[in-house]
Amino acid sequence: MRARIQKISRHAPSIFQGKFDFAYAHARVSLSMEHPFERYTMQALVLVLLALAGGYLYFVSSSVLNVMARREAMAQVSQIQGSIGGAEQRYFELSQAVTVQTGIARGLTPVAKTQYINRPGNVGAATIARNEI
Repeated sequence: MRARIQKISRHAPSIFQGKFDFAYAHARVSLSMEHPFERYTMQALVLVLLALAGGYLYFVSSSVLNVMARREAMAQVSQIQGSIGGAEQRYFELSQAVTVQTGIARGLTPVAKTQYINRPGNVGAATIARNEI
């Protein structure tokens, strides 16, 4: 094969010194005519671009709405925490006001002779059958 290569120098020519044959390519492809699938591909690309733009707008707007909803929720949480704090303060005030004397004044009597009952074997001794399933 080297015998057929013309001698430009004593080295073999590189691939960049060859000749490109575009004659075959011109016979099948023409840029002056529209390809039959070009219109459908263009429509598909436009639809994909519109879908991507719509998706982008949807996700950006949903992110903004989520941030706004989070701020509103945090404001409601702080308002609820304030009301809980007020209720706790009122509870402590009222619980310190309850004494034995106020109970007796309202007609309550102290509990005497408290008895507790232990029934072993009822609920605490329930067994589970081995072959339930």
